[in-house]
Amino acid sequence: MKSSIYGISFFFLFCIFPLVSGQLASNQSNTMITVSHQLANSSWNVEKEQNPCLWEGVTCNAPHNDSILSLSLSGFGLSNSSFLPLLCQINSLQSLDFSSNLFNSIPVEFFNTCGEIDGLKSLNFSKNKLVGSLPTFQKFAGLESLDLSFNALNGSIDSQLNGLSALKSLNLSCNNFTGSVPSRLGKSRVLEQLELSMNRFTGEIASEIGEHGNLIKIDLSENHLNGFIPESFVNLTKLETLILSSNQLHGEIPAGLLGITTLQRFSANQNNFVGLPSITTSMSLKILDLSYNKIAGRILPQLLLGSNLQTVDLSYNMLTGPVPVNISSSLVRLRLGSNNLSGQIPSTSFVSSPNLTYLELDNNSLTGTIPPQIGSNPKLALLNLAQNKLNGTLPDELLNLTQLEVLKLQLNKLSGEIPNQIGRLNMLSVLNVSWNSLNGIIPPSISNCGKLINLNLQNNGLTGLIPDAIGNLKFLLELRLGENKLHGRIPDMPQKLQISLNLSFNNFDGPIPKTLSELNDLEVLDLSNNSFSGEVPDFLGTLSSLSQLVLSNNQLYGVLPQFKRNVSVYIDGNPQLHRPQDHPPVLSKKGKSVGVTIVITFAAAVLAVVVVAIVFLLISRRLSKVNEEQLQSLEVFSPPRVIQGNMLTANGVHRSNIDFTKAMEAVASPANIVLKTRFSTYYKAMMPSGASYYVKKLNWSDKIFQLGSPDKFEQEIEALGKLSNSNIMIPLAYVLTVDSAYLFYEFSPKGTLYDILHGSLKSSLDWASRYSIAVGVAQGLAFLHGCTSSPILLIDLSSRSIVLKSLKEPQVGDIELCKVIDPSKSNGSLSTVAGSVGYIPPEYAYTMRVTMAGNVYSFGVVLLELLTGKAAVSEGTELAKWVLGNSVRPNKLDHILDFSISRTSLVVRNQMLAVLKVALACVSVTPESRPKMKSVLRMILNVR
Repeated sequence: MKSSIYGISFFFLFCIFPLVSGQLASNQSNTMITVSHQLANSSWNVEKEQNPCLWEGVTCNAPHNDSILSLSLSGFGLSNSSFLPLLCQINSLQSLDFSSNLFNSIPVEFFNTCGEIDGLKSLNFSKNKLVGSLPTFQKFAGLESLDLSFNALNGSIDSQLNGLSALKSLNLSCNNFTGSVPSRLGKSRVLEQLELSMNRFTGEIASEIGEHGNLIKIDLSENHLNGFIPESFVNLTKLETLILSSNQLHGEIPAGLLGITTLQRFSANQNNFVGLPSITTSMSLKILDLSYNKIAGRILPQLLLGSNLQTVDLSYNMLTGPVPVNISSSLVRLRLGSNNLSGQIPSTSFVSSPNLTYLELDNNSLTGTIPPQIGSNPKLALLNLAQNKLNGTLPDELLNLTQLEVLKLQLNKLSGEIPNQIGRLNMLSVLNVSWNSLNGIIPPSISNCGKLINLNLQNNGLTGLIPDAIGNLKFLLELRLGENKLHGRIPDMPQKLQISLNLSFNNFDGPIPKTLSELNDLEVLDLSNNSFSGEVPDFLGTLSSLSQLVLSNNQLYGVLPQFKRNVSVYIDGNPQLHRPQDHPPVLSKKGKSVGVTIVITFAAAVLAVVVVAIVFLLISRRLSKVNEEQLQSLEVFSPPRVIQGNMLTANGVHRSNIDFTKAMEAVASPANIVLKTRFSTYYKAMMPSGASYYVKKLNWSDKIFQLGSPDKFEQEIEALGKLSNSNIMIPLAYVLTVDSAYLFYEFSPKGTLYDILHGSLKSSLDWASRYSIAVGVAQGLAFLHGCTSSPILLIDLSSRSIVLKSLKEPQVGDIELCKVIDPSKSNGSLSTVAGSVGYIPPEYAYTMRVTMAGNVYSFGVVLLELLTGKAAVSEGTELAKWVLGNSVRPNKLDHILDFSISRTSLVVRNQMLAVLKVALACVSVTPESRPKMKSVLRMILNVR
């Protein structure tokens, strides 16, 4: 019994105090200590932990712990790379990871010394700021993995990698390399992973790549390559992934390529391929994407029969002939839209497809009826048969698709009625049957489709009333019922309608109904070509979000209410309706005499105003000198008296430029205010040297600021001044006065992100700039959250607290607020401590705590601003809530994006959609489901 007790006790002691058997070799320990002294702000601190094997990112050879196997300094925010050769003294190293830092160069000594370590297998410098040409790797005999992706390296690649005899994985994606794709990739040809995407490589793909018989993955996407796919690729018998997207490749796809027995993914979309090989696809193939090419001819039956095939995208080509009769039972997504396919939709194709979730046959020339057998696909979530020549009625079997979320049948020749039980499709978010020949009524059961976002029944022959229960569609943003034969009472509409309400070309009459008065989020209202009569109600002029009102061709009369300047109002076809500034219509002699009286009265009033103005002008001239002197005396402000001032930066330029006296003169004048955030006021201060700086004022007397102790304030601010990150506004100096504290920062001439996106400096930011801003803010926030002593949280992260040194260089500001604000001293307002409305995470309402997850939410809103062009609160709606309500299905995300940007290219659109997925994860309602900032940064970087 005692022995068992001793055993249990020993077990718990072992768990609480893990054994560290052995001691790190002295030479390695000394090297690590030397390096730690050079890594200010890192988590390597010999004073807190003497054993380097227990430092963050250090892995030693357990259980002995006498030598170091790997070092990871990823995300340490390092910019000075001079210490790197020192680490090469640790000859037991197997892996070095320096990713996600700020290095712009690597010392030559590093390659000379680390190249001597035969056991070094992995080297990672990805996601830095490296410039210049690719280094030459003359040694590194054991190196198996080299990752230099997401940098700014340039020039051509010739023999720099030829000496890497053990290289298995090479990732040089997302740089600026030019010239031909390198073919000399390690002399032993054991390469398995080759990733060269998102560069500027030109010319043809070297056939020598096909001689590396161990290749498992090749990614050459998003370059400027032309020519053919080398025939030698057919010999890559271990190949699993081949990505050639977004180039200018042409010709036919080599026969046998799709037959490689190991191939699982082949993506060659956005090229100029013209033909497909006549060969059965490999049984292992899961993803085939050849969209946006020029592939002509028929779809061969065997192409869609692979037993593991999950996704086939042949959209936007020039394919002809029928849809194949038989498809793989494993297919999840089939996209054949925007081709020249003809014939009927085969009824047998979709009977044995239990996994089919997305079916897109739109924009072809398909004829005949919609086969009822489509209704036998239980998982179908998207069905797009729009823009064909389909006829007949809507089969009742469609109502069996209870998982259907998007149904697009517009621009066909469909007839008959909308099924009465359409409400069974209660997962629908989009229903579009416009531009057909449907008749009958709008079924009342449509109100059961409670998740509808977009309902378009336009241009049919629908009759009867709009169902009263239409107002139950709480999430509906767009309702189009125009060009039908509807009449009668217009019921209460869904109050969330935002995009458009179109009732045009129907048979509505009587006054414009009061039921429209609650649509404060609505942007476009079209009531044209009906028989509405009476005066235009005043409530239309008060709809806060309205941008376009179409009243043409009705029987309205009277004076149009006053609308905001940005509202376009169309009233043609209403002869008795006029705008306020127009002369009223002449109806009779009596009317004419009244009009003359009005004109005379108006003229007399104008004359009186002119006389008063002349008298005022004469008096003001006589008093002008006195007024100017008084104004000048009023504009003289006394500069605050400096109690203490201290420099925080070691930068000699800033230390010589900053003049505390001159700065206090600048903050004495309100004319120098350039920015106000919720908690701070920024002034622009011009120094005697001509350099400009931000001087930020914190109000010492405001009880929410815990600045009562100058010593505590100095301690906190001096700690922040030691930070080093190009995406953070680091304080350079501070000044204390009797009632305030002033912090000095580098001046950012482009203003804030809010100014550029929505405000006074509004500019059309291209996607490259928006993406760079997103990356920069993410890098800054990830750095703050990763600070070793404790995470630095942001109380007010918003587009107003992000300044721009250039249109691609953001800096996150107000980082000191978490150190100098006391939440317990707030006045109880929800947003006093949580930040700006629109950026406040939903959980703050009950936790009242600022957290890392809350910061991630706020960053997600900033991402959404960059993607949509909308402000955090737009037209009375929080942007995050609006986007979440519009993101029911991934295939409906396009309309969320800023169309002026997403339309520029398919590559841009795809990148924006990828970033949107990251943003949606960030603004998740529950904080636990939001990713950490380090993961967010990695996901954004992976987009390109």
